Amino acid sequence: MTTFEILERAKALSRKGALTTEQKNKALRNMAKALLYNSDNILNANKIDIENAKGKISDVMLDRLTLNHQRIEGMAKGITDVANLPDGVGSVLSSNTLDNGLVVNKVSVPFGVVAIIYESRPNVTSDAAALSFKSGNVCVLRGGKEAYNSSKAIVDALKQGLIESGLNEDYVNLVEDTTRQSANELMTAVGYVDLLIPRGGKGLIKACTENATVPCIETGTGICHIFVEKTADIDMALNIINNAKTSRPSVCNAMEVCLVDKEIANEFLPKLYDMFKDRVELRGDSAVCEIIDAVPAADSDYDTEFLDYIMAIKVVDGVDGAVEHISAHSTHHSESIITRDQQAVDTFTLLVDSAAVYVNASTRFTDGGEFGLGCEMGISTQKLHARGPMGLMELNTYKYIIKGNGQVR
Repeated sequence: MTTFEILERAKALSRKGALTTEQKNKALRNMAKALLYNSDNILNANKIDIENAKGKISDVMLDRLTLNHQRIEGMAKGITDVANLPDGVGSVLSSNTLDNGLVVNKVSVPFGVVAIIYESRPNVTSDAAALSFKSGNVCVLRGGKEAYNSSKAIVDALKQGLIESGLNEDYVNLVEDTTRQSANELMTAVGYVDLLIPRGGKGLIKACTENATVPCIETGTGICHIFVEKTADIDMALNIINNAKTSRPSVCNAMEVCLVDKEIANEFLPKLYDMFKDRVELRGDSAVCEIIDAVPAADSDYDTEFLDYIMAIKVVDGVDGAVEHISAHSTHHSESIITRDQQAVDTFTLLVDSAAVYVNASTRFTDGGEFGLGCEMGISTQKLHARGPMGLMELNTYKYIIKGNGQVR
């Protein structure tokens, strides 16, 4: 089926009557069961993708592509969690009765057709499908070629769950064409795509935000900073940085840059070096290299989302220096301060302009599941209309329904 044919069917389905909450929740639970039932088929398809990708992508990105039974169980749980969330479709967000008797209701409604362009992360397929469906939308998924077989097997299972629930399988769609042409078709599908969400690297996001003629949300690129302030608990800081950098370096909420207060640089940096020795490549400015055996950092290192076991380090002059650096280099995703000083907390959280700002915690928590959203469509780094992890609420817009009894103006 061509991309245009998929869009035509998706748009036609989006114009039909809304499903009830009970219908949606039943279908989601059947989709989760179908995912588990078809786990062997999904894993076999994933093995094909992995073999095809070996030697073409890094080991870290290969991990991002890889599925196992535990990850499929996590995907199924994410779908079930979405089923358990309140249904916001049709909710009255506000109501106002005017002096002339008109009742003005602001009501939550779906966008219609939501298109998602993403790269080699098969779990995005189920997350995006579940959130789109529960929020009353029809989704059109366009995954990367590296993960196509995995995504196809996942979508086949989700469609099985829809059919078993007595619903149209076209609520979840996968674009068969993985060339740039299909991406361009989605970006310019005015009248068919109501919202486009790119989820991937800097190149993909830039291509969508610069070329899309349909509404597009900027997501994902994460140059995440952790600032170790002079009063920080050193052991806590090391533990948080270890988690933020190494627990899964290929994801957008992984830490990329460590900022260290000059007042504790001589004490802290050797301990950081000992922790990461032979595990993480450390790149530092001249002040860092005077203290530890780091690779001299290029200016570009502070503007790079490594998605690997590489970290840039810079010594800064207190909170003001940290805020100044973050303002110049952040992608407005997630930043954290490690401190015991309330004034430093207040200054950092007030002035750092990112979607998620942490105090004494890892940036790895910026995730829809961790935030109680079930799962996520992506991390929005813009301010309109969504910011941070995108869940059900962000996949609805609203309209005004005005009730009268003959009023004229």
